[in-house]
Amino acid sequence: MVYLLVLFVYPIFSTLLLSLKDADGSFTLHWYADALTGVNRSVLFTTLRISAETAALSLVFGFVLAQAISRLKPLWAGLAMLVVVVPHFVSALVRTYGWIIMLGDKGLVNETLAWAPGAPYQLLYNELGVVIGTTSMMLPYTVLLLYGVMRGVDRRLLAAASSMGAGKVTIFRRIYLPLVAPGLASAGLLSFILSLGYYITPALMGGPNQTMIATLINQQVTKENQWNGAAAQGVILLVLTLAGLLLVKAVTSLGASRKKRSAT
Repeated sequence: MVYLLVLFVYPIFSTLLLSLKDADGSFTLHWYADALTGVNRSVLFTTLRISAETAALSLVFGFVLAQAISRLKPLWAGLAMLVVVVPHFVSALVRTYGWIIMLGDKGLVNETLAWAPGAPYQLLYNELGVVIGTTSMMLPYTVLLLYGVMRGVDRRLLAAASSMGAGKVTIFRRIYLPLVAPGLASAGLLSFILSLGYYITPALMGGPNQTMIATLINQQVTKENQWNGAAAQGVILLVLTLAGLLLVKAVTSLGASRKKRSAT
């Protein structure tokens, strides 16, 4: 309790109070109005858009990977999960610079696609580069969540549906997908929430038009010495994160209740 009060509750309330103070110490909502208008509002929309794109791509690639791994034997599945998880323990800064080297004009991707018309392609310092980088960072979380859900699916249900004449598409659409839907929702929301406050990859792989809230907060503190505005941005980011976490909890509870009903 002391740990939470000193290192969690107190900093949050301090940030909240700072965001409500004017230069002379009086109460004001000016910093929130400033955070939701003009350039700051466009930064907020950019953050939401890039986070949504990252979550969608993480779900697509994560679903394919988790589905393939869940069909392997335990030994091979463990090795495959090791390959997925181990890069997560490498510094995010190192991985980001690795992507910068790979996606550069003379990088592996453009060198491989040198024969294609329009090469070299601009894969860095734009929204595409940011989404590629953040998706690679979020992918391990998505695969871990989906793999756990898919391993918990009772394969006898799929076999029973097949024995009764259902095709693969019908089995996937009407049985398998509803069973893993809560996991899909949780994985997508988790990727979205983590992307909201992500700093390193968007800052290094994005351009001026891909400024996200975390980068804006850093600029306001380090370059403009505007702590009040940065505090308001931080509170807005915290509210968005809490809303996402509540949504994840609601989806998880719904999935658990649905699973309990299907079991009975």
